[in-house]
Amino acid sequence: MDAVSIVSDEVRELIRREGIDPGRDSVGLRRLIESAVASYDERSLTRALPPLADTGQAVKRVLDEVSGFGSLQAYLDDPSVEEVWINDPGRVFVSRSGVSELTTTILTSEEVRDLVERMLKFSGRRVDLGSPFVDASLPDGSRLHVVIPDITRSAYAVNIRKFTVVSTRIDDLVTLGTLTPHAADFLKASVAAGLNILVSGGTQAGKTTLLNCLIGAVPPQERIITCEEVFELRVSLRDCVSMQCRQPSLEGTGEIPLRRLVKEALRMRPNRLIVGEVRQAESLDLLLALNSGMPGMATVHANSAREAVLKMCTLPLLAGENVSARFIVPTVASSIDLVVQIRMDADGRRRVSEIVGVPGRVEGDVIETTEIFTRRGDRLTRAEGFPPHLDRYTRAGIDVAAVLRGGWR
Repeated sequence: MDAVSIVSDEVRELIRREGIDPGRDSVGLRRLIESAVASYDERSLTRALPPLADTGQAVKRVLDEVSGFGSLQAYLDDPSVEEVWINDPGRVFVSRSGVSELTTTILTSEEVRDLVERMLKFSGRRVDLGSPFVDASLPDGSRLHVVIPDITRSAYAVNIRKFTVVSTRIDDLVTLGTLTPHAADFLKASVAAGLNILVSGGTQAGKTTLLNCLIGAVPPQERIITCEEVFELRVSLRDCVSMQCRQPSLEGTGEIPLRRLVKEALRMRPNRLIVGEVRQAESLDLLLALNSGMPGMATVHANSAREAVLKMCTLPLLAGENVSARFIVPTVASSIDLVVQIRMDADGRRRVSEIVGVPGRVEGDVIETTEIFTRRGDRLTRAEGFPPHLDRYTRAGIDVAAVLRGGWR
């Protein structure tokens, strides 16, 4: 056992003896650890104890072991790391700017199980043989996903997608190169006008960040209700209620799916409905809400704006046999106004690749779309299309023609 492990055990015993809550009393905990490290350092000079190479580093490592997430805490504290995942105890990976790398961290199976238990403690969720998958949030907003054997071959598979507050406003995306100022002005105007916006893209493309920035353009007097599987959105508006799904209990009861949240949200007097990501039958309830005049936004996995529209035509069919494409296709055409496609390039940068309007017309079960902005080379440029519902821009006091000309700032 190395010196830090010995001090960690001593600190845990002191915590139990003095009744300190590591989650609430961070100042008292740090003082206790510093005292324990100093005491150990003195004893190591006269006793057969392994020495501490650096007392300052030892304090940090003990703090990580006791109140953080052990060997993973350094990656969670590193702002350049976007995601951390464990394939097995000897293979811990991180992602920086969309590029994965194998770390030198080597854990034991017991350490991985202990880390998972500590991470789940904050959310109250569980993972066991009866429920071998779990989605949860960490205290900093990062998203945790765990799969255990016998679903995996032999080891826990752990993914931590970090919540990094890089962008909270549409203008931040301009600074990062995700959007051009022209396209940013158009999106801000469209949000203010109350158009229904679907953000599409692949995994890790930046959909949630883009959605969060769009929410930041919502007029401050509006009331927003957000529905997510796990809390990821960070809404700064004063009138906002955020809801997340709930797993079933040990008895198999009490589950709250996303579809239920969407239905309940409509009873809460929202001015705008936000769904973090549509994957299944909840897409039908979202479409019905948008079709009734409720402004809203959501994200969906798709490789292009066109595919996102097609996906919104097929996902509602999962709601039941009585739901037909003859009903869904025109509903999608009249409910979705804009699709914003975002992608991650090979260099790890996120860029909006196209903004497409949905005028509401259907020809032979095919929904008509029109390009408003498209990426030509390395530049997102104005195309020839126009958004639907020009009257909504007028009611909001916005000259959409001037916006599209690039003369609105």
